[in-house]
Amino acid sequence: MTQTFDPAAIDLEALRASVRAEYAAVASDPDRGFHFHTGYRLAAILGYPEEWIAALPPDAVVSMAGTGNPFALGAIDPGERVIDCGSGAGADALIAARLVGPTGRVIGVDMTPEMLRKAGANAATAGPDNVEFRQGLLERLPIETGWADVVISNGVLNLVPDKAAALAEMHRVLRPGGRLLAADIVLARPVASSSMHDVSLWTGCIAGGLLEEDLRELVAAAGFLDVEIVLGVDVFAGAPQHSNAAAYGTRGTGIRARR
Repeated sequence: MTQTFDPAAIDLEALRASVRAEYAAVASDPDRGFHFHTGYRLAAILGYPEEWIAALPPDAVVSMAGTGNPFALGAIDPGERVIDCGSGAGADALIAARLVGPTGRVIGVDMTPEMLRKAGANAATAGPDNVEFRQGLLERLPIETGWADVVISNGVLNLVPDKAAALAEMHRVLRPGGRLLAADIVLARPVASSSMHDVSLWTGCIAGGLLEEDLRELVAAAGFLDVEIVLGVDVFAGAPQHSNAAAYGTRGTGIRARR
């Protein structure tokens, strides 16, 4: 059965504060080492083309964090409008900006001020005028209904307790026929309900993960069609800090669907 959000299971503000703190550190001190891979090593693990990464400002790459490569899930065409949910330091948004070209547009949304500042600086360095970054939550995207052709996301949905609300928002901002290309995680075994209040398991990319079938059902329940779950690589093995992800069989995955 698909996991449903229980607001009593977690202190939302404490969780968001902890996630912000974690990713503020990725923005300001990317060489510190985390329980997940970052930067150039992560980009190589996830199969980003070397020329794409080389074209980005180094500050966008070193603070890159994610669990997959949303661009490997489907093409993004010139002239399209793209929303990057959880845009971080801006790497994926800047790649999308190059793919859509001068007639397209990209909006990145993130809740961490340090990441937003870094993304804005990286966009200024990279020079495209078709990308912008907005502060907001995935559960309340600051974007008009039906604006986007494509929604991308990379390793962020598992950090959101109310995934149904976040997916409903992704569905809302897409035009009819628009596509969802999201990278996230799946678990091989579920987290016990008694552990769902543990903020460290959320920031550790464990408590917010779902079983593969549960994730598929949740995406479909938000109104998406032709939902595909594409299993990826273990993105936690060999990370600088210890992770409990292996105990839950956590691995990267892709979510491909259409509105």
